[in-house]
Amino acid sequence: MVNKRSKNEVKRYQILDAAVSLFTKQGYAGTSMDLIAKNADVSKQTVYTHFGSKDELFSASIEYKCESLQIVDLSLHDLSDPHTVLLTLAQSFTEFMTSKEVCAVHKICVFESTTYPQVSEIFYKAGPLRIINEVSLLMLKLHQQKILTIEHPRHAASQFLNMMKGELWMQIEFNIKERVSPEEVGAYLRNSVAFFIRGYAIK
Repeated sequence: MVNKRSKNEVKRYQILDAAVSLFTKQGYAGTSMDLIAKNADVSKQTVYTHFGSKDELFSASIEYKCESLQIVDLSLHDLSDPHTVLLTLAQSFTEFMTSKEVCAVHKICVFESTTYPQVSEIFYKAGPLRIINEVSLLMLKLHQQKILTIEHPRHAASQFLNMMKGELWMQIEFNIKERVSPEEVGAYLRNSVAFFIRGYAIK
């Protein structure tokens, strides 16, 4: 039984890897379950055994990408140094938002939102909404442990994530070729985290 489950997991990851690659390169409409099966080197039936529909696979592939980057580590018990915790979160979130796959899916959602309106909703629920929920839990922990005063964790989570996007995300969104340097991004994240902590410091 153990070996069989292990093989199933391997196939599942093969399918997810193929799906992420194809969705980001060819878009939602241009990617079929047949093509995913071919690129994953599995049968079409195997794809449907793991994922009942293309929508379900699209959602799972986004969740898979989020998990691979470990944007929020909710297993953290020691939050006594909020600057380190939040800076690590800011760096992970920036890496996620600027990754090739996420940028490609964002463009897909914008381009195909009229023909396939469910695509944007799937992306939002599997990616941004999930991250907001996880960061909200982190904000709640910081409040409960009396490290910061955060009476509205969800508001704070949205403020934090949107602040961290900064100029870099605007440049990516508008496809500007000349972009802020990694050094400038690092300085911006550090300053933004410090600003956020000052705003929610215990009085």
